[in-house]
Amino acid sequence: MVERLTALDASFLYLEEPDTPMHVGGVLILQSPPGGLDHDRLLQLVRGRLPLVPRYRQRVLEVPGHLANPAWVDDPDFDLGYHVRRSGLPRPGTDEQLLDLVSRLVSRPLDRSRPLWEMYLVEGLADDRIALVTKTHPALVDGLAAVDIGQVILEATADPAAGQPDDWRPRRPPGPLALVWEALEEYVARPSAVLETARSAVTDVRATTGRMVGAAGNLLLAAAQTAVRPAPVSPLNAAIGRQRRVAIARADLDQLKRVRKAQGGTVNDVLLATVTGALREWLLSRGEPVVGSTSVRALVPLSVQPEETATANQVSSFLVDLPVGEPNPRVRLARISYAMRAVSQAGQGVGAENLVRLSGFAPPTLHALAARAASDLSRRLFNLVVTNVPGPQVPLYAAGARMLEVFPVVPLARGQGLAIGLTSYDGGVYIGLNADRDSIGDVHVLADLIEQEVANLAEGAR
Repeated sequence: MVERLTALDASFLYLEEPDTPMHVGGVLILQSPPGGLDHDRLLQLVRGRLPLVPRYRQRVLEVPGHLANPAWVDDPDFDLGYHVRRSGLPRPGTDEQLLDLVSRLVSRPLDRSRPLWEMYLVEGLADDRIALVTKTHPALVDGLAAVDIGQVILEATADPAAGQPDDWRPRRPPGPLALVWEALEEYVARPSAVLETARSAVTDVRATTGRMVGAAGNLLLAAAQTAVRPAPVSPLNAAIGRQRRVAIARADLDQLKRVRKAQGGTVNDVLLATVTGALREWLLSRGEPVVGSTSVRALVPLSVQPEETATANQVSSFLVDLPVGEPNPRVRLARISYAMRAVSQAGQGVGAENLVRLSGFAPPTLHALAARAASDLSRRLFNLVVTNVPGPQVPLYAAGARMLEVFPVVPLARGQGLAIGLTSYDGGVYIGLNADRDSIGDVHVLADLIEQEVANLAEGAR
């Protein structure tokens, strides 16, 4: 019997369109190791880790007539060189040139006829640095035990571990008749599968979206006091095109902790206050009306693991109105801390079990929560997604190359012009902003304002 995509994973594939690719991206900045890290060495590293992520050698196979959900099958023509590619910048490459390349890469949908992931080795960065750019479809990370390729190539030591024994031989994919026959057998054994498949069929997108609404019911019920009100009108919500623009910002984790200690709240509250203050200045720079009551609603999936712990096996998701109309940074932070504490104490957070049904939560790719939760509901319920993923506070290495920075790139849903991902790692917080190139082409301004807002909060804490 073939292994099928879950109904939710299938719906994400069906709802994906050329202007809304769902893959989650990552930009890893590495210090070149002694001897360098070239394409051949990276291929060797990934090849030795593929046994840990068997899904990465499988592709999605549609069932004729959509009689059942698509199946995961081995790719008999799997070509590692296709998925692990090489690119370069004119030396000495700048961050701006790298981000221009990343923007083009994340704009392109993944090839549905192959395993749904790509990795790019980008050479030529200044200061003897290299970059790895990853693209992974959330459907690949579909359960609590799933592992992302970006995790298994990183190690806590500069001495690479030996690769895993690999005796993989692709199984021959079933033909169309075999797929139809298996689907019919499933209907006989489980008649309810007929209804489930019909709802997830590509020809019935409305039913698929309806099921998403049902899965999100826990979110709506849990956050009812916020969700019953439509999201504020915002330039963040607009018809989007196929091109993206990626920007990055950085913050010092100890600095953020000092702000938290001086003004209260959590580090996540401080980060949200930073984003809020930057959004305020960005709206003003565009000539948008900002008054005392102006707000921007964010969907905030976040770990509820204690801050001292690097792992994140519990997750909650919140709808938070960010007070961009408040001019005082300290008051903004206090209001956000109060709002986050209030929704948590009132039980308005979505627990991990419910979020699994809504978003397919998997610990190694926590940023995929936002990608999977941000459906067509986004226009009505929230203006943007802000994900905050705690990472390890020790150096990590890929084939001896020390990872200096890591920036998440969260995909956009239909009508959503901006998504922000934050990842803490080794004493820093790294912020990736993914924006629609047409409606929010000045996202680099917002990135600069985030760094300025961190400095302002730190000054206030002193």
